Amino acid sequence: MGLLSKLFGSRKKEQKGPPQHEVVVHFSYGSRNFQHVFALEDSLRAAIAEARAGTYDSHYIEEDGSEGFYYMYGPDAEVLFGAIAPVLEASSFMHGSTVTLHFGPQKRGTPKRVIELP
Repeated sequence: MGLLSKLFGSRKKEQKGPPQHEVVVHFSYGSRNFQHVFALEDSLRAAIAEARAGTYDSHYIEEDGSEGFYYMYGPDAEVLFGAIAPVLEASSFMHGSTVTLHFGPQKRGTPKRVIELP
């Protein structure tokens, strides 16, 4: 380790544990009444916490309510999806949505799987 690295720290970010996986749900909504978006957010958060599958991060929805996204993270995207799948399937506005499982940080070459909800 060089003198500058000792003084200012290494530029390499040390990661503890397995790489963080990401699950992103992309959905069509079509309303400015966001109560269902918030209610589903609460259900997703509860399902993830109960399964100890990771963390619910946030959502994004277009101002006109046309489409939106939910973002979740955990050590295993498959386990995380397994925890939220029943919640998504029970929601009427999730039909036809896509769920993208990123098996590591989102960057070029990171394996992913895209699932379309019926």
